[in-house]
Amino acid sequence: MTYSGAVKVGGPADVHELTDLMISKVAVGPMNNNAYLLRCRATDEQLLIDAAAEPHTLLSFIGSSGIASVVTTHRHHDHWGALREVVEATGARTYAGRYDAEGIPVPTDVPVEDGDTLRVGRVELTARHLVGHTPGSIALVYDDPHGHPHVFTGDCLFPGGIGNTWKDRKAFESLISDVETKLFDRLPDETWVYPGHGDDTTLGAERPHLGEWRERGW
Repeated sequence: MTYSGAVKVGGPADVHELTDLMISKVAVGPMNNNAYLLRCRATDEQLLIDAAAEPHTLLSFIGSSGIASVVTTHRHHDHWGALREVVEATGARTYAGRYDAEGIPVPTDVPVEDGDTLRVGRVELTARHLVGHTPGSIALVYDDPHGHPHVFTGDCLFPGGIGNTWKDRKAFESLISDVETKLFDRLPDETWVYPGHGDDTTLGAERPHLGEWRERGW
């Protein structure tokens, strides 16, 4: 079936099948958080992005193969609510942005800097540090050699705008500048965006509105 990225809490996962990588998306918890399971098709190694909530749901989602690693996109509680249970059950390595790690109560095994490479099997992901929603938010970019890029943005980019900066002008300017220079300026319109909540989008769908976002200030 064609991947849509439209999932709901209590509903089934949606699966995006790429040549080298399988991306499965599920919604969990009271804030409708997205969790993403990445599986290298060559090695079957798996990586989870945001152990947000509902540990039993996530462990069932992960399955008997387990995960080698789990990445937390940022320090807000709704993105790591099930992290401890998932790590205890799987023994996964933990990754988070260096400047958010102190705000996550589960120890971070690998603090992540801008430009760092993370691997799931033979697949490489590039971390991008985006400042504003939190001090250490990270996005993960998969530059698919067989197609267009894919980016997991946490709460930094959604359909219709960037993440919440709570009317803090400095934080807003920082986040929109980072999103522009590190995502929009470097990646093509076809880039698929997987946000921390809600439906997916593409950079091409959002690019025409960057000026509007700057003008409105959120």
